[in-house]
Amino acid sequence: MNASPQRIGMFGGAFDPPHRAHGTMARAAIAQLGLDRLFVFPTGDAWHKSRTLTPADHRLAMAELAFGGIPGAVVDDRELRRTGPTYSVDTLRELHAAFPQAQLYLLMGEDHAGGFSRWHAWQEVAALAILCVAGRGSGEGVEALRALPGVRLQVLQLPQMPDSATHIRDLLTKRQDIAELVEPAVASYIESQHLYKLTR
Repeated sequence: MNASPQRIGMFGGAFDPPHRAHGTMARAAIAQLGLDRLFVFPTGDAWHKSRTLTPADHRLAMAELAFGGIPGAVVDDRELRRTGPTYSVDTLRELHAAFPQAQLYLLMGEDHAGGFSRWHAWQEVAALAILCVAGRGSGEGVEALRALPGVRLQVLQLPQMPDSATHIRDLLTKRQDIAELVEPAVASYIESQHLYKLTR
């Protein structure tokens, strides 16, 4: 009897900073999808973001603090080391080459799902991986994916968590408390490194 193929997840993002909703999503994906491993990729050159990201070394360190305690999660820095724009399809190709027999799963929030057809080589992304969406209640992103040909879709069941990195950065620039929104180690790192100050 053949063993079931490995289930490998990919979770990319700026993680600027990583917050509790990111950790909740990672844990839910590992549990609900039965993942053998979830690779977490802080993005390198984010072609779709207009703002300048916090330096890569800080985002990598914060990701390791945020996800390091989650069984099955592995923080991978390959997108930070890659030159040029960061495209999910390149990372999925590399995962497919490393785990040719595995089923790949790509995690995304519903806010990203709505714009999936604008992703670089989105048809190949859909061919390489099952798309796993963490809904935020509206359902519009999920319906947009369902309308695309060739997309295989799973919806992750998550509690409503309104956290966003944008909101956290805004609180930090105003010197307001973020203790409930990020892991304690991440909050300590942000404080010790003087990140997200108004002078940035």
